[in-house]
Amino acid sequence: MQDTDWDDFRVFLAVGQAGSLSGAARQLGVNHSTVLRRLGALEARMAVRLFDRLPAGYAMTLAGEALRERLRGVGEQIDAAQRHLMGLDLRLTGVIRITSTDTFMAGLLGPILADFRALHPGIELQVVMNNLFLSLTKREADVAIRPTNAPPDHLVGRRAGRLQTAVYASKAYLAKHPAKTPLAAYDWVAPDEGLSHLMQAKWLGEQVPPARIAARVDSLVGMTQLVKRGLGLGMLLCMLADAEDELVQVEPPREALDTQVWVLTHPDLKEVARIKAFTDFAYARLVADTKVLAMPSGR
Repeated sequence: MQDTDWDDFRVFLAVGQAGSLSGAARQLGVNHSTVLRRLGALEARMAVRLFDRLPAGYAMTLAGEALRERLRGVGEQIDAAQRHLMGLDLRLTGVIRITSTDTFMAGLLGPILADFRALHPGIELQVVMNNLFLSLTKREADVAIRPTNAPPDHLVGRRAGRLQTAVYASKAYLAKHPAKTPLAAYDWVAPDEGLSHLMQAKWLGEQVPPARIAARVDSLVGMTQLVKRGLGLGMLLCMLADAEDELVQVEPPREALDTQVWVLTHPDLKEVARIKAFTDFAYARLVADTKVLAMPSGR
């Protein structure tokens, strides 16, 4: 047991948690064959079967359950140690895993990532786009660039600006529909239930009757495109809508719907050379882009 690689134990724990090789591979960011090989090597060295291979997946044997109990808490300690050691890394090389949203990639991040990579060719950028905060504690990502008015307390970072939201319509839609009062008399493109946490979704729920909803979309980028095609009005991000010549701002942005933009990382990683270089670069570029982001509140 003393000659066993700790990564083998990490594979063992991941298979136990996921219940399958493919699930463990996704969790660890490796391929299926690597998980299979490491698990087989661990069982061979320990001369014991740790999992029963069942049609429904991998189920721990009694030996596997005993090993899992012995390893309880060890994985977290190893991850913490790795984050600490990374904090001593002064090289501008390696991988930076960045989590953000498709909205930011469409409106902001593309040029920032390209320019940073041109300055630091020894750094590989891995970008994960979704609407969830990946765990920076478990190293699912190193840096988060996200819109939120309530960033996680365990992360550190800086506010880079505010996303503004306003009502937009296409020129073609307005040409066919004379000005009406109230806004509820128009057709609307709305966020679907997957975006129900957004403030603009709550505003629409209060201001627009369900019968006036022409379409619901699970993406702010998608909402912008449907409003552009004339399906109705939309409460859109100014960052996206102002880039479309066909769209017209129907009324000024509503400050109550503003969302802060944060550049965040884990405290143990903030002094890693490549992480610090990227967060400083991204923050400076975001703050300078006043045509897209409003200044952070309180400035």
